[in-house]
Amino acid sequence: MAESPTLELDSPTGQHVAPAEVQQPPKPAKRDAFTELLSPKPKQPKHPNSSSSKAATSKKRAIGGPRDALGAYIAKPESFPSNVVVYYDDDFVVIHDMFPKATLHLLLLPRDPQKTRLHPVEAFQDAEFLEKVRKETKKLRTLAAGELRRIHGKHSAQDKARQEALNVEPPLDELPPGRDWEQEIMCGIHAHPSMNHLHVHVISVDRYSDRVKHRKHYNSFSTPFFVNIDDFPLAPDDVRRHPDREGYLRRDFVCWRCGKDYGNKFAELKLHLEAEFIEWRRL
Repeated sequence: MAESPTLELDSPTGQHVAPAEVQQPPKPAKRDAFTELLSPKPKQPKHPNSSSSKAATSKKRAIGGPRDALGAYIAKPESFPSNVVVYYDDDFVVIHDMFPKATLHLLLLPRDPQKTRLHPVEAFQDAEFLEKVRKETKKLRTLAAGELRRIHGKHSAQDKARQEALNVEPPLDELPPGRDWEQEIMCGIHAHPSMNHLHVHVISVDRYSDRVKHRKHYNSFSTPFFVNIDDFPLAPDDVRRHPDREGYLRRDFVCWRCGKDYGNKFAELKLHLEAEFIEWRRL
């Protein structure tokens, strides 16, 4: 039943839906397997069952409500196009986040019916299940790192020798290792997931996206509200079990890269994030 990965990822604009002003990527460089992943598609459909209405939280979380939208991918991943579902098998489905908070943002959806509606803190108490999810997350992280290289490698000083080696004739027996793009990817969950079904975020560190629109969007990936998959299972006294009490989402804006505190000045933070993104990409 398994489908081979056909990753449909985005350009450095940070938009999940490729905007008109973004040029199509250049022809994939030969001999680099990850450059075969994909080209951005013109447009992607919204999550099924999405709604813009401001219904009560209880209604949003109800079965069949907006926060149940991931269930359709888990149940019938084969019914979605390859620019939405990256790959799937009997145990997992990988999709693009429809509202990406960075230049690369994927969701790993476990399909175990006994776990899919559990809070991750509870689900990952099962050591066997946790190990299975970790293994798949690691696989996806490697795949995503190749896509980051495809998107940003041509701008990176650490990748310069590798990029040049791709065009050497005759071809080299071994390419320079280049930048370790896996280190530029975070894998984890939100302490209070926004959707009903269990999902793991696999997201680049840049936080550069026009979908980052307010405090919750930024702080949910830039405070302990985001819990690394390797930190599970959480100890009974781990404060991340109580994100509301800790006030993670209410914290001041702090740059993920340089640590500068912007207080409540979101507009200033956004300008700073753009500058940091450019510098990060050049490393």
